[in-house]
Amino acid sequence: MLPYPVFYAYAYPEPPGFSTTAVRPESARYEPTLHEFILPYDAVRQAASPDTLLLEFLQSSYEAAANRGQWDRAALEQALPPR
Repeated sequence: MLPYPVFYAYAYPEPPGFSTTAVRPESARYEPTLHEFILPYDAVRQAASPDTLLLEFLQSSYEAAANRGQWDRAALEQALPPR
């Protein structure tokens, strides 16, 4: 358990190399005791553009899981049909 609030992202099962993949932003890191990437809430709260910072973390951690896990990204990332 961490003593401060965080956003987190994980992959299960954790693919080989996931923990050593670089994710963005710089304030994000892999927490080995939790087996997940974390981004401190305060880093997001204090950012000039909190939405952009959080989206960068979520996108880069998704890419880490998808690429290391060899997911079929073309199938997963299809555009939604217009409404």
